[in-house]
Amino acid sequence: MSNLEELFLNISIGLSTPDKSFIDGNDLKRDIINHMPKLNKFVFSIHSNLDVDDLTHLPSNEDIQRTFKGLEDYQIISYIHYLPDDQIGQCHIYSQPYTMNYLYRLTNSFPSGLFKFVHKVSLYDEYPFEHEFFIRIAQSFPLLETLSIENQSPQNHKQCQHLNKDHRSLPVIKYSHLTLLRLDMAHDDYIEQFLIDTKTCLSNYISLTVYYPSLQKLTNNFTRDKTRINCAKVNYIYTILTN
Repeated sequence: MSNLEELFLNISIGLSTPDKSFIDGNDLKRDIINHMPKLNKFVFSIHSNLDVDDLTHLPSNEDIQRTFKGLEDYQIISYIHYLPDDQIGQCHIYSQPYTMNYLYRLTNSFPSGLFKFVHKVSLYDEYPFEHEFFIRIAQSFPLLETLSIENQSPQNHKQCQHLNKDHRSLPVIKYSHLTLLRLDMAHDDYIEQFLIDTKTCLSNYISLTVYYPSLQKLTNNFTRDKTRINCAKVNYIYTILTN
C-alpha cells in the first residue's frame, strides 16, 4: 500500500461508540495519507453516521473543517446533517474535483457544486425537499441518469413552488439525461414534483419505479392534463403494489 499512487474511496461508516466523532481530516491523515507517501491522486466520498442520542456536544461543520489543516493540497468539502427521528448525525466529506460517477444519501444540507462525472445520485432526508432543492440538484449534476429519492415528508411550499422567497418565478427543472427515476420510497408530493410539467421537464424514455396506487391517484388514472406530457415520456413503470 505504501507504493500506491492513486486511490478512489467511497465508503459509509456507522459509529456508535461514545468516544467517537465523525470521520474527519485527522482520520484521513492518520489512517491513509501518512501511510502512502507516493499518493498523488486521492478521490473520496466518505459518509460517517453517528448515534447522537446520548451526545451532549453535537459536532459542527466548523469542527470538521478545522481538522483539514495540513491538507491544503486537497480540496475537501464537508457538511453535517442531523436527523432527529433516526437520532443520528451524518457527516459527508468528499474531494473536489470529484471524478467518480455516483454520490449517495445527499440531504438538504448538500452544498451544491458542479459534478460533471456523476451519473447516479440518491437523496435521503427527514426534512422535505422543496422545488429549489431540486433546482440545485439538476444544476450540480448536469449528466444525471439515475435518481433515487427516499423521503416521507410532504413538501411545505407545494402551493407556492412557482415563486422563490423573493417572489420571483422559479424555472421548470430540466433533466436532459435522466433515464431511471426511483420514487417508491418517496412521499406522493415527489411523484407530483417530477410528473407535473410546470415543475419538471423529463427527458424521453424514463423508467419509473413507483407505488402504483399513488401514481394512479396523482395522475387521475393517467388523464390529468398537468401530468400528461411527462407521463408520455415514461416508457417503463416498475410498480410497487404495497407501501
